[in-house]
Amino acid sequence: MIALSLAEIAEVVGGQTHDIPDPSVQVTGPVVRDSREAGPGSLFVAFAGERVDGHDFAAAVVEAGAVAVLGTRPVGVPAIVVDDVQTALGALARHVVRRLGATLVALTGSAGKTSTKDLIAQVLQRKAPTVFTPGSLNNEIGLPLTALSATEETRFLVLEMGARGIGHISYLAGLTPPKVGLVLNVGSAHIGEFGGREQIAQAKGELVEALPSEAEGGTAILNADDPYVRAMASRTKAKVIFFGESGEADVSAENVRLTDTGQPSFRLHTPSGASDVTMRLYGEHHVSNALAAAAVAHELGMSADEIAVALSEAGSLSRWRMEVTERPDGVTVVNDAYNANPESMKAALRALAAMGKGRRTWAVLGKMAELGDEALAEHDAVGRLAVRLNVSKLVAVGGREAAWLQLGAYNEGSWGEESVHVSDAQAAVDLLRSELRPGDVVLVKASRSVGLESVAQALIETGAEGEVSAR
Repeated sequence: MIALSLAEIAEVVGGQTHDIPDPSVQVTGPVVRDSREAGPGSLFVAFAGERVDGHDFAAAVVEAGAVAVLGTRPVGVPAIVVDDVQTALGALARHVVRRLGATLVALTGSAGKTSTKDLIAQVLQRKAPTVFTPGSLNNEIGLPLTALSATEETRFLVLEMGARGIGHISYLAGLTPPKVGLVLNVGSAHIGEFGGREQIAQAKGELVEALPSEAEGGTAILNADDPYVRAMASRTKAKVIFFGESGEADVSAENVRLTDTGQPSFRLHTPSGASDVTMRLYGEHHVSNALAAAAVAHELGMSADEIAVALSEAGSLSRWRMEVTERPDGVTVVNDAYNANPESMKAALRALAAMGKGRRTWAVLGKMAELGDEALAEHDAVGRLAVRLNVSKLVAVGGREAAWLQLGAYNEGSWGEESVHVSDAQAAVDLLRSELRPGDVVLVKASRSVGLESVAQALIETGAEGEVSAR
């Protein structure tokens, strides 16, 4: 974080200082909420959770070098006491962002946010120092913590914004006002919580409404291929840039194909020129993500050639998102188990089909959460798609939703041993361990709550070390 005195922080967050002998002492290190990350010059933010109360670690973090604790009660060590820690954290982030000279880029969407954010960060890092959301810490706590990790040298701040209801993105954009806002898509993720795509579009569009006008330097970057997103152009006063395959797109791709290993290759077109891209990531769905990143980079002054080189060299920065591991015996394990929704599940299956040309393919799939009344139809559709893509075997893992996946495959024509329903992760591991052959490709994917990353990890460790159980 940029250096701030404890007195200034207390004023910004509306807090009272306690046990602070010298309020002019500065916070020069990071702002952290995990006591294990506290170090010299840091500020520890004490949240009181259901199981753990951060205030209980106050003495330990100060001993580790933290300058003070931001909490809701005195703790016997230097502290700034506030009524609400989350509100105070947001106020501090807003203050720091205003002090920074960085250009703030915010993005949202139903699918692909984290992968696209990682691409944008890797491209912009070629131009200037860039700070970006780690993993998918895109909520009311993760977003301000990311903003507070920026320093005086930071020129680009790339923030992923998530939403579980109307008003969430407006709140986040108020904490960290963006200059460039990117909306990727409006899909089925969290549709059970929102109530429908129209409501999701309303929530995601709050980002473009928060942008400054074109005269003030604001830019909205919108997916021309998604009608809900394209319609958001009328909700902003910012300059509008479209990306996608539509004829309206300012940034587009032609000659899209997949390499023999399932990696996308295409010719990138931007208003400043065209250049060829071959990505290291897997699956054609990354083309849209790459175009979104290219549109951001173009708007921030990078040439088509610079963008193409950066996209071609960019990798996956976040765990369990199309992580590809080649076992010594020739089995390929694709761990995409961080999360799942209908759009990302279908994209992953298509990537599996592309990677598995001439090889046996396995789709180990589990529940997609928060789909509400759409759950049965969406799980059925994924099971049917696995059959249409000629996936060699579908392994549906879990309870009711997994049964729906298997039923969809059955109804599409998977009547033999092409699909199977197993009760849990260990049963899936046991099945795969007994039936995998060298050269097979295995995709593992489900919502985060299912924990299917344990299946992928067990398969990887089995290939390296022998018998291993899922954890």
